[in-house]
Amino acid sequence: MILGVIADDFTGATDVASMLVRAGTQTVQVLGVPEAGLPEADAVVIALKTRTIPAADAVAQSLQAMAALRHAGARQIYFKY
Repeated sequence: MILGVIADDFTGATDVASMLVRAGTQTVQVLGVPEAGLPEADAVVIALKTRTIPAADAVAQSLQAMAALRHAGARQIYFKY
């Protein structure tokens, strides 16, 4: 995986994913952090709902997403907020 993206909402995640696809990058978007691991692709975009939850929960979910991306081998991680 070249790029892992953590987005704080579905709309932002879709925006990033569509731009990556338009640039020719094999991209997968998922809702939340899958329990079974992330799919294989050049870029994986994780859509969270962290804008509307308590800050501590948002941080915990974002860190969980980052850990999943790193475990899947992401070379770079981008946080879209």
